[in-house]
Amino acid sequence: MTKAAAALHIQDLKFRYPGAAPNAPWIVDVQQLSIAQGEQVLLTGASGRGKSTLLQLIAGLIEPNQGSIRIVRTDIHSLGSAKRDLFRGTWIGMIFQNFNLLRGFSAKENVLASLMFSDVPKKEHNERALDLLKTVGIETPDREVSQLSIGQQQRVAVARAVATSPALVLADEPTASLDPENGEAAMDLIQKTCEEVGAALLCTSHDPSMSKRFSRLESLDQLVTT
Repeated sequence: MTKAAAALHIQDLKFRYPGAAPNAPWIVDVQQLSIAQGEQVLLTGASGRGKSTLLQLIAGLIEPNQGSIRIVRTDIHSLGSAKRDLFRGTWIGMIFQNFNLLRGFSAKENVLASLMFSDVPKKEHNERALDLLKTVGIETPDREVSQLSIGQQQRVAVARAVATSPALVLADEPTASLDPENGEAAMDLIQKTCEEVGAALLCTSHDPSMSKRFSRLESLDQLVTT
């Protein structure tokens, strides 16, 4: 039987911003990190330590200086621009602290936008978007997102992130914009929804109270290459 591929495997990853001095410290310096399919991991570290940058590298939004990032055996940085966009749209879901919803568009249109960059058949898009929004508790799918509460916007962001049944969901400080009560509800929803679709979850936070939610914690300081 073939061993299941990790949802995420990082090896010898290094990154510093273009224009930095050759001897400047690495912004991201990760020797190895693997996350199994369906596993949920909390990545900790102080503000400014490179957590958000690491997620952007994993998503293929910026290029590393060296190292590899594999999503279910595929090195995302080996793909050309168009193929990488399609791969990201199919295999990676993203939840941002400020949600990054498309203003001027409805909740349903925001979910449909994520399906545009996937291999889900177009004829299934509308029904899938509506089903997902109903699952996360959005009863007004045609309402423009700016007319929704902050908590409802977070629910739309979660529905968008899992629309393609991705292998991996990246959540960057997902509760930073929420009050404690809504933050708890948002994390309940994120973790439950990832579990239901079988997606691995990599969540970043510097909030100590988040650690109780995860059985596996990783610190950026402990992942540094020695």
